[in-house]
Amino acid sequence: MAAPDFTRILVLRGGAIGDFILTLPVLSTLRRRYPGARLEILGYPRIASLAQAAGLAHQVRGVEDPALASFFTRGSELNPGWRDYFGGFDLVISYLADPGGCFLGNLRQCTRAVILTGPPRPDEAGDLHATQVFLRPLAELGIERGEPIPEPLLVLPPGPPLPPGPWLAAHPGSGGARKNWPEDCWRACLEALAARTDYHLLLVGGEAEAGRVERLARALPAGRVRLACHRPLPELGQMLRHCARFVGHDSGITHLAAAVGLPCLVLWGPSRLPIWRPPGRHVRVLSAPEGLGQLAVETVLQQIITG
Repeated sequence: MAAPDFTRILVLRGGAIGDFILTLPVLSTLRRRYPGARLEILGYPRIASLAQAAGLAHQVRGVEDPALASFFTRGSELNPGWRDYFGGFDLVISYLADPGGCFLGNLRQCTRAVILTGPPRPDEAGDLHATQVFLRPLAELGIERGEPIPEPLLVLPPGPPLPPGPWLAAHPGSGGARKNWPEDCWRACLEALAARTDYHLLLVGGEAEAGRVERLARALPAGRVRLACHRPLPELGQMLRHCARFVGHDSGITHLAAAVGLPCLVLWGPSRLPIWRPPGRHVRVLSAPEGLGQLAVETVLQQIITG
C-alpha cells in the first residue's frame, strides 16, 4: 500500500529490554519517513523511556494501566479514556502478544487508523534477525530497508562524566542462568584486568544479578571500581557512553551498550545467534553454545586486552 502522510503514530511494544532495543529501527525509520508526525509508544515506561530520551518518541504511556485491561477481554465495555486515546491516531503498529486477536478486535472499534501488526518475538525456528522481523510490517507502507541487518541506534543527551579512566563496563548477568559465564570466571577475569591493565571497572547490575556485582566488586581495588546498579536505563546508557569497552552476556544491557555505540565483547551461550546477536561491526562474539563454562578466562582476557 502507498502510505499517506501520517500525523499521529502509535507503536505498541511490550517485551524485555533487548526486544525493545531491537525494535528501535522501526522507530527511527518512522521518524525519518514521517518527520512531522507525533510518535507515541504504549509499552513499559521503564524501558520505552530510552526512545523518548533519544528523541525517537514524543511520549510513552504504560501498558500496565489497569484501565486498559478491558481491551484484552472479549465483549467487555471498553474504557472510554483509552477509546478516545486510540481514536486520535492515524497509524497504529502493534507488537503486543494477542493470540486470539481480542485486543486487535477491540482496537478496531475505537479508531479509523491504519493498523499493522508484527510478532512480539521472532520465530526461533528461522534465521531472520529480530530487527528484520520487526521491520517487516513497514513493508505494507511501501517502506523497505536496504541493509541486511539494521543497527539499533540510541543517541542520548550527554550525562555526567565518569571520573578519569579509561573505563571498561561489565555486566556479569542476564535474564537466565544458562546465559551467564560462571561467577568464579568473572572474578578471575576482573581481578586480572585490574592487575594487568589500567582499566577502571564499571560493574552493571540489576535485579537478576542479586548481589553478584557487589561480591565481585569486593575483590577489586576500591579506587578503580564503580557500581551501576538499578539505574534508570537512559542514565545507564549515558554512563556506558563514557566507557571505552563493554563485556557482557546475551542480555538487554548488552543490547543497550551496543545501541549507544560502545565496542562490545559478548559471551554468548545457547540463544540463537543469527536471530538475537547485537548487530554492528563494533560487536564481537565469543560463542559457546554448549555452555559458557567452556570459555577459558585467559581467552576472554585476551579478547578484551587486544580489542
